[in-house]
Amino acid sequence: MSIFASTFFTNFHLIIIDFLLIWCILSVLFYCYAIYAAITFFADSRPIDLEFHPPVSILKPICGLDSDTYENLASFCQQDYPEYQIIFAVQNSKDPCIEVVEKIIDHFSDLDILLIVSDRVIGTNLKVSNLANAAAKAKYEILLLADSDIRVGRDYLQRVIQPLQDESVGVVTCMYRTLTQGWISTLEAIVNTEFHAGVLVSNIKENGIKYAFGSTIVIPKKVLEAIGGFEAIADYLADDFQLGYLPVQAGYKVVLSDYVVEHVQISNNLVDAIKRQIRWARGKRVSRPWGYLGLIFTYGVVTSLLLLIATDGSILGWLGLSICWITRLVMAWVVGTISLKDPIVKKFIWLVPCCDLLSFAIWCFGFIGNTIEWRGQQLKLTKDGKLLVQEDRSYELSIIN
Repeated sequence: MSIFASTFFTNFHLIIIDFLLIWCILSVLFYCYAIYAAITFFADSRPIDLEFHPPVSILKPICGLDSDTYENLASFCQQDYPEYQIIFAVQNSKDPCIEVVEKIIDHFSDLDILLIVSDRVIGTNLKVSNLANAAAKAKYEILLLADSDIRVGRDYLQRVIQPLQDESVGVVTCMYRTLTQGWISTLEAIVNTEFHAGVLVSNIKENGIKYAFGSTIVIPKKVLEAIGGFEAIADYLADDFQLGYLPVQAGYKVVLSDYVVEHVQISNNLVDAIKRQIRWARGKRVSRPWGYLGLIFTYGVVTSLLLLIATDGSILGWLGLSICWITRLVMAWVVGTISLKDPIVKKFIWLVPCCDLLSFAIWCFGFIGNTIEWRGQQLKLTKDGKLLVQEDRSYELSIIN
């Protein structure tokens, strides 16, 4: 019996080593593919037609104050673009962001800027309600949505609008680099190198992505109407995902712009940051279940450590760890520093292995439970990504990405 048990555990141990070795190889292949995807995507020069500049209505849902709120919002008022409108939408008439918006309206008095203060709610996600309230006052056919913590350059509008010359394009979206304040925000920024790598791989593998990001969503009114308007996504946690996914289902394409916006992020509380990451993880899980499961191959740092332990520090284990870690660091450098020109990644790239361990733990937690916490409230996340308020206090809920 002891011989049988010994043989069984020996074979089982070898199976585990083989599994971890294959996992490491697949992770390295993913890292190499991400490097190729990043180089290919950003090396492809996209011409700018300066004669193509249809009027645009920019919708800015805001709630509370972000870091550098004035600078973020003002960057949208400094576009080298002939005709555009900006609509700021707020739920609460006592929101401190109103004072900032009023200052912007005063400083940019020559622009068409409107402030909407309305408590009209069309669903659980109040950010979407803000967007719907703003869209009701939009003058132009093309809408551009961007979160309040996004900052852009003067050529932003002219460049992100270009793909709409193709009538089959229903949505244009952008990746982002992070401007952070504090070490917690720095960790979150490093974690995003794995996220952006996945986006670039998906863009090539699936011949275009099938989702969008709150950093920028350009969508014509006719496309929005085709998916049922903002009412169709008013109860979803990942509203930005749905604004890319639903147009694809309606027969339109989503184009990933080569313009990279800046995400101004500040986190002072580690617990809040982890809860936010878990909330996003669970949102990704219900939005793209197979894609979320596939993220397991992005954690070669974890696999290689397990392989090293399983092989008792053998040469094979150290070789697997070295190849995985080096390839992962090269991917982070190519995607984060060279492609996205992210100053945080350039300065703190040595933190990548530690951040991957944290990211893996969060990924695991993303599989557990169907509730998320927002401002002290426990909210239920359904299998299709919708939010249910567990108490009848929907007016207190604010989902702002």
